[in-house]
Amino acid sequence: MQDLQVLLSKSAARHRNHLCPRQVLGARMGLYAGELLGLGLPQSDKRMFTFIETDGCLVDGIAAATGCWVGNRTMRVIDYGKSAATLVDTVTERAIRITPHPQSRTRALEYAPGAPDRWHAQLAAYQIMPSEELLRAQEVTLNVSLAAMISRHGMRVICEQCGEDVINEREVRWDGHILCRACADGAYYAIQTTDDRPPILIYTRHSHELRFCHSERSDPGTARQGR
Repeated sequence: MQDLQVLLSKSAARHRNHLCPRQVLGARMGLYAGELLGLGLPQSDKRMFTFIETDGCLVDGIAAATGCWVGNRTMRVIDYGKSAATLVDTVTERAIRITPHPQSRTRALEYAPGAPDRWHAQLAAYQIMPSEELLRAQEVTLNVSLAAMISRHGMRVICEQCGEDVINEREVRWDGHILCRACADGAYYAIQTTDDRPPILIYTRHSHELRFCHSERSDPGTARQGR
């Protein structure tokens, strides 16, 4: 288990050597999970998988401590806007959800009485507070399939509607058709097109019908309106 200060230096390096309380909190959460699960951290393999319930600085603190990263597919951000994470031993399938203790901010003032403000008190105190006072841990059962989340190497299909690649078994299969999730359920974006292009036929899975769309490729946002 690496020293906390070493891990915080790694996290701060990703923020132009700036360290904040949430980075410290994330690192402590990761180390506490490793202790409870009996895993040496940061990991050099992919045994631990992390679900984190917010983005931002907390992510980098947890990543520095655990070795779980979005880029190596051992971390998934599910944005609930909460400073919480569930860390999973993929071998034993034990899962620990860790959150800040409800009184951690108040207690931080007791551990750093000379701090100029609450922010600096949290920055200092979160590094020295006992885990049981800083954090709360609960064993949980996943409601999602971790195997499906991780998927298998080389899994790739083509969406029949937009023609784009879909990897890691994230496609939707409906009524004999293979669709990406954007085309099947609507996307967070809408493709800007002009109406002088020839119309093409697209399939909408919820209405089970073919209809015309003026686009070189069908617009997932537009397709959703045809439900």
